[in-house]
Amino acid sequence: MGYFEQPPFDQGTLAVAKAMGECPGYNVIGGGDSVAAVTQMGLADQIDHVSTGGGASLEFIQNGGQLVAVAALDDK
Repeated sequence: MGYFEQPPFDQGTLAVAKAMGECPGYNVIGGGDSVAAVTQMGLADQIDHVSTGGGASLEFIQNGGQLVAVAALDDK
């Protein structure tokens, strides 16, 4: 995973992306580089949710489906 732009380093990212696409569970890819990788590899349509918000996606998962900034707005 990681340096997907240059062979042979792209093979790790390709293997993980393929495995995610074949996974029966709900799979999410977050972050601009991850989106670019699966798009370039032609696998984005096999992923259930593709988000350019990498940090925000992780925060959302970490906080049980809530974004701190949005929660602050809801409190007002």
